[in-house]
Amino acid sequence: MKIDLESLSSEELKKLISDAQKALKSVDARRKAAAKLAAEKAAKEFGFSLDEVMGAGGKGSKGAPKYANPADPSQTWTGRGRKPNWVIDALKSGKSIDDLAL
Repeated sequence: MKIDLESLSSEELKKLISDAQKALKSVDARRKAAAKLAAEKAAKEFGFSLDEVMGAGGKGSKGAPKYANPADPSQTWTGRGRKPNWVIDALKSGKSIDDLAL
């Protein structure tokens, strides 16, 4: 695909750059998802989950989870760092942080 950049206006060039950046993020996200799937499959062949493999030999403990998503208990949060989206959504819906405690 050849584009004559010289014939494009400033606005058209800005839009082209924006569209290209979005496309690049999409490609990266798809490739990352494919890599994660392949890693999960490889870990499963050895009888482990990817979380078990990645947690082994880490730099340190992230801490024990203190909160869990009532809709999906596999989603947990230690209470440190940025709140996950499920915590934010639960708080917006009227739940308290104590309602999410383990």
